Amino acid sequence: MRNIVFQALAGAACSGEPVALGIITGAKGSSPQKIGAKALFYADGRIIGTLGGGCLEAEVQHRAVLSLRSGQAATFELLLDHDFGWDDGLMCGGKVCGLILPNAQRAGEQFWSELAGRQTTLSWGVKGDFSIGRLEPSRGEPGETPGLLYSETVTAPCAMWVAGAGHIAQAVAPLALQLDFSVTVFDDRPALASHQFFPPEVSLQADVWEKLQALPLPSVPCFGLIVTRGHRHDALVLKEWIHRPFLFLGMIGSARKARTMFEHFTAEKLATPAELQRVASPVGVKIRSQTPQEIAVSIMAQFIDKRAELVYQMME
Repeated sequence: MRNIVFQALAGAACSGEPVALGIITGAKGSSPQKIGAKALFYADGRIIGTLGGGCLEAEVQHRAVLSLRSGQAATFELLLDHDFGWDDGLMCGGKVCGLILPNAQRAGEQFWSELAGRQTTLSWGVKGDFSIGRLEPSRGEPGETPGLLYSETVTAPCAMWVAGAGHIAQAVAPLALQLDFSVTVFDDRPALASHQFFPPEVSLQADVWEKLQALPLPSVPCFGLIVTRGHRHDALVLKEWIHRPFLFLGMIGSARKARTMFEHFTAEKLATPAELQRVASPVGVKIRSQTPQEIAVSIMAQFIDKRAELVYQMME
């Protein structure tokens, strides 16, 4: 999950364990990670997060351990050329620069916990003297705020509503959590809409579909996935969800099923052709998936792609 470094910083602040925070603040050309990538370096060699792995991360780790010993913050600029990456196979041809901030845990447990929780939009940054603090919200890209070495606005994760709590939903939900979606699963079967089958971080809603479909969408960008136990229930959910402002809506099933259902919706004036075009069915990318786990990978690959595309459009 994207907040793993913030969570680890909050833990280090609570325990008082010294850690060095590495951040990529600039990147040109090809590079293994982009601006905003973070890793937390411990004195014993542990790393949480990543700056791209390989020799780049090894070099920054070496410098981070030195900064923990000296207590001095530092900047770095590394050219990922043949000389630098030959031994480890990292020959991207790009250039990255960044910051190494020893004892970043000193910003405080509450500060890092709030960033990790992502309940509201929060902006933070690194000032010219390498101090870490909260900033006024900005729509700019990371590192663009004048007078700062780095700045970032942390927002709540996109929501993912899943209609149906069967095998596909049980495979999709934990994967979606790892991929930084806030997941809610709906079903009219309380026995399945249970944390016996879903991680505790998944919100579960069990009731008759008429009540479930009346629930308001969250205020954050929301994606929908329809994977109920049959065509009739899929159609029941789609009848309502197709009129909701989901950024992306997918439904499981064959192309024939989708065509038949869409023809019925059009004939009964349940949805317009334009609304039906917004529904991805069959949902997922074609990877010859068969098992629920493979199908989950297929679905989430498409959702990641759409999130990157649609959320970026919203920010323009």
